[in-house]
Amino acid sequence: MSELATATRSPELALANLYERIADCPNCPLARTRTQTVPGAGSPTAEVMFIGEAPGQREDEQGRPFVGPAGRFLDELIGVAGWTRDEVYIANVVKCRPPGNRDPEPEEIAACRPYLDEQFAILRPKVIVTLGRFSMQRWFPDAAISRIHGAPRHLEDGRVVVPMYHPAAALHNGSLRDVIIEDFRALPGLLAEARAAEAARRDAQASGATIDDGPARPLPGQERLI
Repeated sequence: MSELATATRSPELALANLYERIADCPNCPLARTRTQTVPGAGSPTAEVMFIGEAPGQREDEQGRPFVGPAGRFLDELIGVAGWTRDEVYIANVVKCRPPGNRDPEPEEIAACRPYLDEQFAILRPKVIVTLGRFSMQRWFPDAAISRIHGAPRHLEDGRVVVPMYHPAAALHNGSLRDVIIEDFRALPGLLAEARAAEAARRDAQASGATIDDGPARPLPGQERLI
């Protein structure tokens, strides 16, 4: 579906249509092993979108993202930022569980990328938070999460992308818990910045002026959003 067509429908209807198409998706071998698809969940008007890696066993059973132990910690982290799960949107780069919870393969990520692109077009989130290395690769392909976690990248379209550790990392390495919590504490301020930048662009458009935001602020080796 084109971005123009998506923009003419309500977010609720657009997401419902997308979920139906994902449920019938045959585009990679995961379609033969899944119990059900896990397209995403949350507010259709969310300003903040979290992107994980792939569903696990419990997500595959329930059809919802982040419902296991890592999901409970994510709920806690979202609360640290002052929000609830119902106020944000949560998805994964892959919409079906890889067998045995293995890492998603490049072709599986590629097969799901159009669905994630459509979610971006529907939601138009101001802040995108990547959770783990597979979701951060789109914007930070050559970076290590240990070096860039919590460091925002401001895109040319005004959105902000923030790479974060996956919540499961703290379950395996307790020393990361406080690190991740501190990274999440910064999210409300980044959302406020994104809102202010969007308001300034709207005011400039209304007055016929132009705003030079300057170049996007990538870290070395990063690519711009396509």
